[in-house]
Amino acid sequence: MALYLMLTTLTEKGVQTLNSNPGRVREVNRDVEELGAKILHQWASLGAYDFVNVVEAPDDLTIAKVSVALGARGSSKIESLPLVSVEALLSSLEP
Repeated sequence: MALYLMLTTLTEKGVQTLNSNPGRVREVNRDVEELGAKILHQWASLGAYDFVNVVEAPDDLTIAKVSVALGARGSSKIESLPLVSVEALLSSLEP
């Protein structure tokens, strides 16, 4: 399984939803699993992103499907980045 960094910024609608229903975050996490990915780690963040997640998915298409499906709801903007372990990077750089 591949790892991805999923950065989420809430829209005004998303902030209102979170304020009125904080448990919605856990519901969205279940939605992510139903779309074929799994949130391994999740943090609320201050700054440019409201949530920072490490997500496991079988491939880029699955994480793209998750990003599109969640973004289509209108309550968040999502940026997903593939993660490469430092060991894998270093191994690929060896001659």
